[in-house]
Amino acid sequence: MSLLVSILVPVFNRETIIAETLRAALCQTYAFVEVVVVDNASTDNTWEIIQEFARNDVRIKAFRNKSNLGPVRNWLRCIEEATGEYGKILWSDDLISPEFLEECMALMDENTGFVYSGVKIFTDSPSDGRAVYSIGQTGHYPSLKYLRLALLDRDVPVSPGCAIFRMSDIRNNLLLNIENKVGSDFSMHAIGNDLLLFLLTANKYPLFGFVNKPLAFFRSHLGSITVSSTDGKIPLHYALVRAYYVERYCKDLMGEVVFSVWSLLRKYPDHRKYGFSSVQDFFSSNISLNLRTVLIPVLKRGVRLPWRIIRKIFRSLGFGRQ
Repeated sequence: MSLLVSILVPVFNRETIIAETLRAALCQTYAFVEVVVVDNASTDNTWEIIQEFARNDVRIKAFRNKSNLGPVRNWLRCIEEATGEYGKILWSDDLISPEFLEECMALMDENTGFVYSGVKIFTDSPSDGRAVYSIGQTGHYPSLKYLRLALLDRDVPVSPGCAIFRMSDIRNNLLLNIENKVGSDFSMHAIGNDLLLFLLTANKYPLFGFVNKPLAFFRSHLGSITVSSTDGKIPLHYALVRAYYVERYCKDLMGEVVFSVWSLLRKYPDHRKYGFSSVQDFFSSNISLNLRTVLIPVLKRGVRLPWRIIRKIFRSLGFGRQ
């Protein structure tokens, strides 16, 4: 039996590129598709373009918010309107190849939490993009592999723009807000909610799937969140989500995440403008910091640190003062 896939397209002010995104959604070789588009009260011609597409193709379900809800609430509006059993979030500035759904759905089974494909990051032409997120041959892998790579910020996706999930998991695991000590509003900056969707879903299933072809294309442009932020906001908030997850679900990687957080604080001296003063700010409870917590996991990875760096880590983490 073929199962309906909902392609979810949240959009705001994308009049120059939304048509290309919608054409990519409609050109899928997988036949059972609905395209749910929610315009977040755009002030340009985006809504008129969406309406024109909807008039010409019944697979498009078009909605418009009366006022701008913020990014994550708009994502959730897409989810509310979807009727498919599976879901694929397609950001309004990204593209997918015609075979994306067909090849990803071929790997979906009862033991698989999500399937993602290789990605190309492009500026002008998708074919000229830079390939990322290739972990091996097409097939199934243990979810623990994704979890470890994602928590250590290795080469796996944090954006669901290259993946499919069950709609039930998207509803349960794409959170509006994420508990934190610094008052960061995840519903508005939307940095890390996407990663947590992957992490919470991987925690539920033994396997994930990977298609070793670049079937998703992420556009790099000044209007995108990742390109417009260069001051540490993005990596610091993804680190906040990683800390949230390891504290609750994966404490054996606590030391390595603590070391990663410490490194980011050193790399981005303006971190205080986002409410971060120390490593402790990333965790909801006070973590026990000692030599074993941080250095043993780092040494296991073969990282050789000069003693002066070790002393800096001790002082900044507060060793001996806990």
